Amino acid sequence: MQWTSCLKIAEDIAQGLSYIHQAWRLVHGNLKSSNVLLGSDFEACLSDYCLSTLSQHPPDCHSSAYEPPETCRLNHQPTAKSDVYSFGVILLELLTGKPAPVHPHFGPDDMVNWVRSVRENDAGDVDHNRLMMLVEVAVVCRVSSPEQRPTMWEVLKMIQEIKDAPKEAAGTSSSEGSILVVEKNM
Repeated sequence: MQWTSCLKIAEDIAQGLSYIHQAWRLVHGNLKSSNVLLGSDFEACLSDYCLSTLSQHPPDCHSSAYEPPETCRLNHQPTAKSDVYSFGVILLELLTGKPAPVHPHFGPDDMVNWVRSVRENDAGDVDHNRLMMLVEVAVVCRVSSPEQRPTMWEVLKMIQEIKDAPKEAAGTSSSEGSILVVEKNM
């Protein structure tokens, strides 16, 4: 998938989740790539949101690659931070073209290197600096502790900053700034 399409889809999903969380004060609860519908111009729409509250099955610790680690706790109910984790998984799917079950559980630096190696054969207009900034957003969304994950509103702002950032300049990297903003707001 082209870089610009990945960025647009990520922004659309983040906008939808942010709206669900802030305006409705609800959670999606079942976010996965099959619940993201794409229009003819790659506009992303979320489906099947809030249906997880109707399900009465106990949590299964290994039922889905989209589920955060806290789902193994008894009586776990989906939260906005669960949606953030699932968004991070979808973001990695967008960036790598690899399905969620094959994503490795790397630390931040190794994850950046893995995405870079998967995309190394990319031809065309790829801004590697902004691409790596987006990988860092995915990494911060997938941290184990829900308290350390950003809100979807913060994620949306980071994606918009990446989208509006100037094209790659030789030898510059502003990717750390985006992550530091999240850490300061927690």
